[in-house]
Amino acid sequence: MTDGRGELVWHRSRTCEGGACAEVAAAADAVMIHNSANPADPPVTLSHPEWQEFLVGLKGGAFDGL
Repeated sequence: MTDGRGELVWHRSRTCEGGACAEVAAAADAVMIHNSANPADPPVTLSHPEWQEFLVGLKGGAFDGL
């Protein structure tokens, strides 16, 4: 999602503590993820279908052991 100037709007989890949190921004053609502690680093970019697949894995516990 972008603001009125075309800038990405980053969203942080409500459960974020300690300042190093994942942030997500959605654009028309992709979803970007980055670490709030390193905002200058390039984000990971996923297509919308990849983002949906990631969410299914996340909710299904695919990453619980990491």
